[in-house]
Amino acid sequence: MFRILEAQAPTKQNATDTINTLSGRLQSATLVEDRRAAILGLRSFAKLYPASVASGGLRNLINSLNHDGEDVDTRKVVLETLLMLFNPDESSPEASDDIALWLADEFTQRQENITVLLDLLDRHDFFSRLYALQLISAISSARPERTQECVYTAPLGVSRLVAILDDKREAVRTEGLLLLTALTVSSSDLQKLVAFENAFDRVFAIIDAEGSLTHGGVVVQDCLSLLANLLRLNASNQSFFRETGGASKVAAILDQVRREEDSPKGLADWASSQRDKNLWGLLCVIRLFLSNGSAGTQVNQATFWQTRVTPLILEIAFHPSMDMSIRAEALASCADLIRGNSSLQEIFAQSDVVSPLDGLSKPATTKLNGNAQNARKARPRVNVIQGLLDLALAVSRVNSFDLRLAACECIKAYVYGHGPIRLHFLARARDGHVSNEHEADNILTILLEDNDGRTGDPYRHWIAAVILFHLLYEDYDAKQLAMEIADGDASKGEEVVTCIQRLTENLVIGAQRGGDDRVSVAYLMVLCGWLYEDPDAVNDFLGEGSNIQSLIQMVLQPHSQKALVAGLCTFLLGIIYEFSTKDSPVPRATLHEILTTRLGREQYNDKMTKLRESPLVRDYEVSAQSPAFESFGGLPEVYFDKTFVDFLKDNYSRVFRAMDRDPGIEVSVVANGIQKGISRELVDSLKSQLEDRSKALQKAEAEVLTVERKLGQEQADHRKSKEGAVIELNRIKSINESLQRHHDEEVQRQNLTNQRFLQDAQGGHEKLVSSLRVEAQRSKQESEEAAAKIRTRHEAETNDLKSTIHKLEMMIEKLNKDHAQDLRTAHEEYSTNMKIIEARLQRAEERAAEAEERATNAQKSAEASDTNRLSVQAELDDLLMVLGDLEEKRTKDKERLRTLGDPVSDGEEEDEGDAE
Repeated sequence: MFRILEAQAPTKQNATDTINTLSGRLQSATLVEDRRAAILGLRSFAKLYPASVASGGLRNLINSLNHDGEDVDTRKVVLETLLMLFNPDESSPEASDDIALWLADEFTQRQENITVLLDLLDRHDFFSRLYALQLISAISSARPERTQECVYTAPLGVSRLVAILDDKREAVRTEGLLLLTALTVSSSDLQKLVAFENAFDRVFAIIDAEGSLTHGGVVVQDCLSLLANLLRLNASNQSFFRETGGASKVAAILDQVRREEDSPKGLADWASSQRDKNLWGLLCVIRLFLSNGSAGTQVNQATFWQTRVTPLILEIAFHPSMDMSIRAEALASCADLIRGNSSLQEIFAQSDVVSPLDGLSKPATTKLNGNAQNARKARPRVNVIQGLLDLALAVSRVNSFDLRLAACECIKAYVYGHGPIRLHFLARARDGHVSNEHEADNILTILLEDNDGRTGDPYRHWIAAVILFHLLYEDYDAKQLAMEIADGDASKGEEVVTCIQRLTENLVIGAQRGGDDRVSVAYLMVLCGWLYEDPDAVNDFLGEGSNIQSLIQMVLQPHSQKALVAGLCTFLLGIIYEFSTKDSPVPRATLHEILTTRLGREQYNDKMTKLRESPLVRDYEVSAQSPAFESFGGLPEVYFDKTFVDFLKDNYSRVFRAMDRDPGIEVSVVANGIQKGISRELVDSLKSQLEDRSKALQKAEAEVLTVERKLGQEQADHRKSKEGAVIELNRIKSINESLQRHHDEEVQRQNLTNQRFLQDAQGGHEKLVSSLRVEAQRSKQESEEAAAKIRTRHEAETNDLKSTIHKLEMMIEKLNKDHAQDLRTAHEEYSTNMKIIEARLQRAEERAAEAEERATNAQKSAEASDTNRLSVQAELDDLLMVLGDLEEKRTKDKERLRTLGDPVSDGEEEDEGDAE
């Protein structure tokens, strides 16, 4: 019976078959309730069998979000199932990291899948928003770049995500905050879109709602992380942050922190830890605006100063009740806020702060008494630079090293790139040292006098040396000012010891006493930076002959733990040899011989190589300065300054090859990318050549002066000749004008004479005719008898008279024509002669101009001047000949006029006589 029942029983299904059945039902079901039931079945398998559920039903689940999105229960179940697929049980046999990647690929390969999830954010029910955000976060964790691209291209995708920040439900808002933080890590386009969706104001609103920095928790940290992502290396968002008043909001938050710290009740110990984390995060956000070398850094610095962000951070840095790490970070922020900005550096130095010595001695004063405001006002205040020096040099607590290092960094930023401030700072230190005022914070007093190798605080000397190094580094004026510092009064018979020699002496004494290597490294950093590319400083160092021997002895000491000091001493010796000269107190050739015999090329190379390969130098950029203490309460492993490490690495190759250069080659130069030297013998020969050339130049200048004088004289003579020629030319022109005027008068006079002669002839003819008529009438009256005879005779006489009159008229007409023709001929000849004379005069003027041009060119050659002068003289002679020809022609014209019967005036004859 049982066997029959067992045979009739249905076959048992395994999980895979069940999942396939449910997936098929989800795909084929037509009713929402049936599809929801299939999804519930798949959800029960999602934790243990994520791969099977995903392979069989993932696409159907995504499609269900499209088709059944209006049903709240179905939507919630689908989202829960998808989230379970991304987070399976660890004990699941199908659990694997590849599943999350496969699921993320399925979502991101189709844009509409991400769009569906973003559409769910428009729905206001709690689970739809929360699960959609969590699902997008899971996809982004697996495929961040593809998810960012899908969100960026989705319609209103970024706007919907940023709008989540306004959700009053903390879980949804926090999830949206985390998702935005994850999406904006590396995508600058998403960062800009998120920022322009008013993200900054919304983030600050969340910070304020959470209790600001003082009472805010992890959510405030997430807000600061999102701000950091939006502002990091994004100049557009930084500019938008400034324009929308973000700096003022930061100032308000910082001011609230300061006021609450100064309140009578203060801040509870349990809240201070989270407050410090939040404050540290905000300071990191501020430093994102201050990237070194960025185009907008100075604008950001000015904005933060104008909104009082910088003064508030400075107050926090010197607040005695603040944690040391926060104060150190605040000082580092202050350094970034003024570095490279000359105007802010000058304004910064005028600020006052709470004395750090008073704050460290009584750190809890403001909390023990009941009146914090009065206590705050009662604290002594000092200038900020004095406070930074006190903090860096006068405080010797080992546990405050981070704070001291940050104060040193702030001083470095104060003098960075500002020559006048460097000189002022160094002059103040010099005056304080010379006046024998043993100030605890005077860097020169510390380095030149207070050197005890067994002191328990080597960083006092180290920080003082770092400050001095930055004052002198690549600043010639500061080096010259430091060269004037010396101990001892020569007028009182005391030995004068220069600053360089005193530093070297303290270095050697400290090494001999077995002092801390940090102190030796500090002195060596200063000397290397000072002596590099400064032959005067090298000569000062070599002024004490034992210094070279002492350095060589420090290099050759057998202690392996002194390898760092030995390497730096070798580096210093290479610098000294590189920039020494033949005229140094220890000549370059002698110095080379000492180094090769006492130290040797092999030892030199070995020490330099070990220095470069030291982890403290080689890995400096990777490990940086480690303030961590040694396991048994030792000192921090901090030996070098960043600027010095860069200086050492940049110039290592040059100094390493210094020993290979011949002593005759001095200061090196770079020509066409090839490093070459300058031989001293070559310099001497060039100097002698320069002197010879100078003498030759002076001689040439004297000759040029003589030639110029001759040329000036010749030019004066030429000007005189030219003026004479101009006068003569004017005279000729006046003569010509006079001739033309006389000719016109003669022509008019001749015409008048001819007219009078013609009138007289006509008058005589008329009188004769009238007399004959009278006689004829009288004869007719006297004798009519003899009329015929007389008439005949009269007619014959009349005919004779008529023929005579005709002949006379013809003669008169002929005489008039001949006279007019002669006058025209004479006038034409005269005009032709005048044109020839004017052409000759024009050629003479052109020749005179050419002569003047040649006279000008005579300045270049003295010999050419003589030739031009002869040419001008010949041209003047030609001009005189032309004038003679003109006078001769004028004489001939006058004789021709006389021949024609025209009178010549006495004045013209006198002019002719004068011309002769």
